[in-house]
Amino acid sequence: MSKVDRGGAGAPSPPVRVGMISLGCAKNLVDGELMLGYLQQARVALTADPTAADVVVVNTCGFIDDAKRESIEAILEVARAKGEGRVRRLVVAGCMAQAYARDLKREIPEIDAFVGLDELERITEAVRGELAGHVPDQRGALRVYDHHSPRVLSTGAYAYLKVAEGCDNPCAFCHIPAMRGSFRSRPLDDLVREANALAAGGVQELVLVAQDTTRYGEDLGLEKGLRTLVGELLERTTIPWIRFLYAYPATLDEGLFRLMAEEPRFLAYLDIPLQHASRKVLKAMKRGGDARSYRTLIERARAEVSGLAVRTTFIVGFPGEGEAEFEELLDFVRELRFDHLGAFTYSWQEENPGAALGDPVDEEEKLRRRDTLLALQQDIALAHNRRLIGTTQEALVAGPLAEMDLLLEGRLRRQAPEIDGRLLINDGSPAPGSIVEVEISDAHPYDLVGGVVRVLRSGTAPAVRLPVVG
Repeated sequence: MSKVDRGGAGAPSPPVRVGMISLGCAKNLVDGELMLGYLQQARVALTADPTAADVVVVNTCGFIDDAKRESIEAILEVARAKGEGRVRRLVVAGCMAQAYARDLKREIPEIDAFVGLDELERITEAVRGELAGHVPDQRGALRVYDHHSPRVLSTGAYAYLKVAEGCDNPCAFCHIPAMRGSFRSRPLDDLVREANALAAGGVQELVLVAQDTTRYGEDLGLEKGLRTLVGELLERTTIPWIRFLYAYPATLDEGLFRLMAEEPRFLAYLDIPLQHASRKVLKAMKRGGDARSYRTLIERARAEVSGLAVRTTFIVGFPGEGEAEFEELLDFVRELRFDHLGAFTYSWQEENPGAALGDPVDEEEKLRRRDTLLALQQDIALAHNRRLIGTTQEALVAGPLAEMDLLLEGRLRRQAPEIDGRLLINDGSPAPGSIVEVEISDAHPYDLVGGVVRVLRSGTAPAVRLPVVG
């Protein structure tokens, strides 16, 4: 998933115009917004036109091979533009800069500077040509950026709030801890201050994210840290929608379900990446749980929270997944009938803790399994969405639909940004950032269609100085 972040600010001295290509996850997007904040604070001009950029920053992702490949392709594209004289400098930031700067420097000499995860504020030096030859410390990151850091939003009516950095989980398929370091939470009051600043800027939805969001506060000695944080955000901010992503099953506090049931502003939405249902595969992945324990957890959540939307993700083709284990996963999905589901093929990397397991499932079979799983989920999702036809639902308006400006785009409470499909509004013209009631008139496997019944909360989304181009 890629984003091209561009925007405008005051002119620097000497003049230099900067554009940013930000790749990967929401946590990386926040890092990109912070870097752009530092640039804006230093009065560096940010441009929305990639052909007008003197300097391009590629904010990379290094999670899986496809993400690395996308990052390398973006770097090479800018390198070609530099060779043709259309770009003066190329800066590489993000996870690949943190972990692979030396290799990238050797293989792509057109790169002028690297900015690691612990030195986002040095982006200004980098774009001005003051970090030539600099290579970040290649160890895992150590810092946590707080609400004092400047930030330029790229997301409009919603914003991600990164509640922690790093991860301590030993998952065999993931080497993020080696790049982003050990788990470390931001102080609770610091997060509330940033949330209030976002609310003052017009943000209507706060999405709490981290590598391991459900472990928030554990290192600070907070009991039930995520529940405590959500409670403080509900009490001390006015943001109407709050949700969290990336619940780790083993650390999920079930008291959050009670809070969802009691507090309408805490959305009835559970994102819980389970990764698999077979105990054999989960053991190889170094993850706890199995189909039975996951089933029990989700059934309890649905019983306690009316209208709960459940999202999960699975990895297919992991070492040890044979046809029997894959069929067990399909049966699990048929039974649990998730509202939203993502599926990924296993990406072997020598950096992964489980690299010694090899990569015994061939790529064609991995793709077959992924497509089979997604086809099953498509039927389930369509059935879920069709049940909404004729009902009235609350929605957040994003703005004009990119493909057809006669329609508006929004999301229901059950749809998280960027990953869960959209609401297409074909009747009514509320301002971006408004919260409205819509009557659902049509349904597709991922998107819904509806018209505005009434406006619950008029709003103007924050000015998006950095339009996000998919």
